[in-house]
Amino acid sequence: MTGWLRLTLGLLAVVVGAVWTVQGLGYVEGSVMTGQRIWAVLGPLLVLVGLALLWLGVRARDRR
Repeated sequence: MTGWLRLTLGLLAVVVGAVWTVQGLGYVEGSVMTGQRIWAVLGPLLVLVGLALLWLGVRARDRR
C-alpha cells in the first residue's frame, strides 16, 4: 500500500470509529446503534487501527 492510501484509510477509520463510539455511548440519537454497548467497544478499537494506519502512512511518506 502506498503512503497516501494508508493515510486515507487511517483517517477514515478514526472518524468512523469515533462516530461508532459516541453512538454506542448514546450521545447521537436516531440510529439502531444508539446505546448499544458493542459499538462503544468496537469504536475505540477501530480508532486504534486507524491511528496505526496513519502512523504507517506517515512513515511510508517520510521514506521517499
